[in-house]
Amino acid sequence: MPLRESVARLRQSGLIRSITLLVGGTAFAQALMVLVLPILTRLYSPQDFSVLAVYASLLGIISVAACLRLDIAIPMPATDGEAANLLALALGFCLLVSVAVALPILLMPTTIAGWLHQPSLRAYLWLLPIGVLLAGAYSALQYWATRKKIFGVIAKTRMTQAIGAAGAQLGMGWLGLAPSGLLVGQAISSGAGVVGLGRRILTVDRAALNEVSLPNMRRLFQEYDRFPKYSTFEALANTGGIQLPVIMIAALAIGPEAGFLMLGMRVIQVPMNLIGNAISQVYLAHAPEEYRAGTLGKFTANILGGLMKTGVGPLLFAALVAPQAFALIFGEKWQRAGVLVAWMTPWFIAQLMSSPVSMVMHVRNRQRAMMLLTLAGLCLRVGAIGAAALWLPGRLSELYALSGVVFYATCFLIFSGLAGLRLQDYRLLLKSGGHVVLAWLVFGLIAHYALGRLV
Repeated sequence: MPLRESVARLRQSGLIRSITLLVGGTAFAQALMVLVLPILTRLYSPQDFSVLAVYASLLGIISVAACLRLDIAIPMPATDGEAANLLALALGFCLLVSVAVALPILLMPTTIAGWLHQPSLRAYLWLLPIGVLLAGAYSALQYWATRKKIFGVIAKTRMTQAIGAAGAQLGMGWLGLAPSGLLVGQAISSGAGVVGLGRRILTVDRAALNEVSLPNMRRLFQEYDRFPKYSTFEALANTGGIQLPVIMIAALAIGPEAGFLMLGMRVIQVPMNLIGNAISQVYLAHAPEEYRAGTLGKFTANILGGLMKTGVGPLLFAALVAPQAFALIFGEKWQRAGVLVAWMTPWFIAQLMSSPVSMVMHVRNRQRAMMLLTLAGLCLRVGAIGAAALWLPGRLSELYALSGVVFYATCFLIFSGLAGLRLQDYRLLLKSGGHVVLAWLVFGLIAHYALGRLV
């Protein structure tokens, strides 16, 4: 298919407008969170950020599987009535998981904080089940909105999350409520927007909700049981591969290393979230139709081409300027975070290119293979931290970053192959996006030199 026809087809399908809406909302949210970071690093200490790193890691691991992954199945059914039953199942399991998390926290908070080697976290563990409930419910409602292709509504909720989180962290930090302000803001960032999305479903989609019943829920659970069986463990392994090493680093490292890692990851994830997450949702919304039409390979190549031009270059630029820029922007005590950004950039480039296309595993019903792949990634990354603790205790974060490169590069090759990309498609990707990446590299080298003279 000629390029002009392909672009016209994407415009007609609403893909470009969908990406624009989501990117716009996400851009506002990410820009706001970045703008407040220089203030937060002066209101809160690296140790406060270490506590946030552990809390955010626990929240990420648990909440990603709180709905038993039935949330990501919501866009799949042919009818809204069936999707509504999946939505009810997802919300029900989210509530049960939140209660299951709350019980041990109520019964033995000191023991749990001791296991984590974070005694200062004990007073704030009660925020964990609340965060899980908010994050899980938001995910389920967001996938319903994805099914309905109301991307403008999703964009608004992301702006709400950013405003709420920034307001809580700034306000509570100014009042001296550290580190609780960071944790409350993280919970708001994970789940704000639930009320808005829920209200819209109750008013606009009431006809579909009327089809929710226990027999239908039981039938849909059996029909989509591959998601709880395989995708839940895949999601736990995938998120655990990222977050569990952070918890280990917080427990094993001397000083607030996890705090530096947390700040570095927040900054470098800005272009990731700006482009990658938005395109992932749009890819999932359109990929099943493209697969049925036999055009998934071409569709995937177009998606990756856009990522190559808009995401890889900014990440390389960030790697070149981060060590000096962090000291200037966030304060000299945060320079270590900038060094870690440079180490993590290759990992995030590989993740940026592979994450949207990972949805092909769900489109092609390869949940079991995805589970095995992510379990291997979990073992690789946790094993890297364990090996570093034994032989390179001063390089825990660096080994963590290198393990990420190996894992996500492998994922990219597997996902793109399943999507139908051929060798010539990879060559076209490099050819079409290479000049843009080169321009960002040159710009980064100039900025690196200029910042070096300032520091």
